Amino acid sequence: MIHMTAKLSKNVRSNAITYGIVLVFYAVVQILLATGNLSSLMRGLLVPLCMYAILAVSLNLTVGILGELSLGHAGFMCVGAFASAFFSKYMAETGMPAGIRFVAAILIGALMAGIFGILIGIPVLRLKGDYLAIVTLAFGEIIKNVMNVLFIGKDSDGLHFSMNSAVDLHLKEGGTVIVNGPQGITGTPNQSTFTIGIILLLITLFIVLNLIQSRDGRAIMAIRDNRIAAESVGINITKYKLMAFSISAALAGVAGVLYAHNLSTLIAQPKNFGYNMSIMILVYVVLGGIGNIRGSMIAAVILTLLPELLRGLNDYRMLIYAIVLIVMMIVNWNPTCKAFREKYSFRNIKARMKTAKEVR
Repeated sequence: MIHMTAKLSKNVRSNAITYGIVLVFYAVVQILLATGNLSSLMRGLLVPLCMYAILAVSLNLTVGILGELSLGHAGFMCVGAFASAFFSKYMAETGMPAGIRFVAAILIGALMAGIFGILIGIPVLRLKGDYLAIVTLAFGEIIKNVMNVLFIGKDSDGLHFSMNSAVDLHLKEGGTVIVNGPQGITGTPNQSTFTIGIILLLITLFIVLNLIQSRDGRAIMAIRDNRIAAESVGINITKYKLMAFSISAALAGVAGVLYAHNLSTLIAQPKNFGYNMSIMILVYVVLGGIGNIRGSMIAAVILTLLPELLRGLNDYRMLIYAIVLIVMMIVNWNPTCKAFREKYSFRNIKARMKTAKEVR
């Protein structure tokens, strides 16, 4: 009982530190904004910082906690982005208050991405390792390409769909094209703010951290550690894999909502919803530490800010960026560095001081 209480208090303290880091970062940024010490370039990065942090935390749930390699996270982000942008554009003329419409768009983006996570997860999670990575990568590319050939319009008769061109929608006079194929969705309300991004990041952390520390989370980690042993004690493998995968997908959809409502035009391009985006999110997870939620969030912020902070060193910034990646990888994964960090961590130093005091 005492052991469980100590472990619970340790988890609560760790969670409080994670939330505290986010709140301190928010307070510092607000002070910089109020004093005018933040450039327009950095102000434009505030919402993307929150978005990338949410993506890194949510992918770590699949890669670090579930132990499955997924390369389709950008696809779930794409689903959330387009579903929410479509809803916002469709409801723009209905008189629904902007705040309620945006909250509904967030819920719809998360719901649609979660549904796709379940639909993809049912067949895909039977695969393992490289096979799973390849299939999820294919899903992300399929979603992006479908968005580029999808045309949706509305008129007095309702919604019209086409996979050829906007002309084939045959809209009546006064009808509007909402999704215009490769031109995407234009005119989405610009409602994403840094404050909303921080709130969504805190909600994401709350969901993921509480899931990890719950009974379900322990079952998911048991599957990661030893699938056969977990199944032998009655853990439903399919259920818990789908749970982790769908929650991860839904949170990626939330990041997609932030992205869609931070732009005037939403287009499904390789640079924002393609393979490179999925790999970049995976880099955040690996460098921050697989299974380390706080680390992946911090890595996402640092690696998003770094290229912009080094923009003055235009000829060398990508070289410095690559060196930082290598150094972070060595520090996080080299056995000697890990042993050094563990030896000189605050917890171990405190324990040694307590032991020395007891001896005296």
